[in-house]
Amino acid sequence: MSRTKTNWVAMIYLIIGAIFILFPIYMAIMVALKNPQEIAQSILAFPSTLHWGNFPKAMAVTHYFHTFLNSAVITFFAVVFSVLFSSMVSYAIARNMKTKLFKSIYYYFFAAMFVPFPILMLPLVRQMSHIGLANIVGLIVLYLVYGLSQNIFLYVGYLKSIPVELEEAAYVDGAGKWTIFWKVIFPLMSPMNATVAILTAIWAWNDFMLPVVMLSDPNQYTLPLVQYAFQSQYSTNYNLAFASYLLALLPMVILYLIFQKWIVNGVTQGAIK
Repeated sequence: MSRTKTNWVAMIYLIIGAIFILFPIYMAIMVALKNPQEIAQSILAFPSTLHWGNFPKAMAVTHYFHTFLNSAVITFFAVVFSVLFSSMVSYAIARNMKTKLFKSIYYYFFAAMFVPFPILMLPLVRQMSHIGLANIVGLIVLYLVYGLSQNIFLYVGYLKSIPVELEEAAYVDGAGKWTIFWKVIFPLMSPMNATVAILTAIWAWNDFMLPVVMLSDPNQYTLPLVQYAFQSQYSTNYNLAFASYLLALLPMVILYLIFQKWIVNGVTQGAIK
């Protein structure tokens, strides 16, 4: 019976990486379950009494369910539109890369990945306000537009691995371009669709920069924006702030746990294919 040797170098890297990930989570949970006096004594020690009341107080201060709904709506439509539009544009580019026009379009989108957001921030806010889109709808549009370059880069690379012969066979059977895309190509892109959906969902849910410059109406604030409610000019309520951070993090963790099996299966199928 053969015994597998332990790779201690990899094990040490794994332990160090786990510590870097778990330590901030441990500290956030400990602070969220303490009162201010216990934080002053020791920020890392386990609380003598678990103050679960910090969580409902944080929900009341941030209007949690209302801001949760705003974040959920923005994230949902950003993901749906990003997957649909990015996959269709990428398919058109990938299957016409031999022409100079589509090759130029591809590199145009690719170059956009290197343009930092702070350079565009002020003129962008000005333009969106001028056309009446400094709101949730405008925010969804920006997530679609800003994510387009990266998504096209991912989709085009993946589409190169899908044989053109599959489409030619569908042509012989009488299918048109639209039918081929939705019934042949789009299902085959499921692993990449899942990747783009996950990246977009994490970005839209956790993003602070775009909402802070685009949303001026407090009724449209997202969960990252309302974390400011715990900071005043001279102090910060760390107990409620960390409880609120965990509440904002919780939906994405639950979402990942629910769809984890589907995500792993999709990536595995893509690798086998």
